[in-house]
Amino acid sequence: MLSITINGQDVVDSSNVVEETDSGFIMTKSPWGAVGRSAIIPGWGQYYNEAYWKIPVVWGVLGWFTYLYVENNKLYNEFRNLYLESLEDGVGDSYYRRARDTYRNERDKYALVLGLSYLLNLVDAYVDAHLFDFDVTENPITHQPELGIRFRF
Repeated sequence: MLSITINGQDVVDSSNVVEETDSGFIMTKSPWGAVGRSAIIPGWGQYYNEAYWKIPVVWGVLGWFTYLYVENNKLYNEFRNLYLESLEDGVGDSYYRRARDTYRNERDKYALVLGLSYLLNLVDAYVDAHLFDFDVTENPITHQPELGIRFRF
């Protein structure tokens, strides 16, 4: 006559579950997408980040260091060949050897600077995409810039 229903565990209906979402910040630009674009074509990440003025800077710096590398490599090859020809006489010309070594060192230096400039292009694309939505708005009452920082523990 007396009926009691006992449930050991509540059954949750998944259709009624409301997921709590963070209404915080959603990035507009993908930092790694910008890096990938700049890795393929230097300056493309800056274009993606809408930093159009940086594209000629990137191309100019990389172009300049490429030019210096090519010129020093050409002069290194010329003086290397002249030095090798002077060795056929039995005694090598020390001027050709010093010039060869100087241009080789300069060529290697510009290869390193060119590689670092390329990496800086990638870092700039990453940072620019990360800070694309960064906004320092002015407080309408104090007319001072304000920065909102939120910590989550």
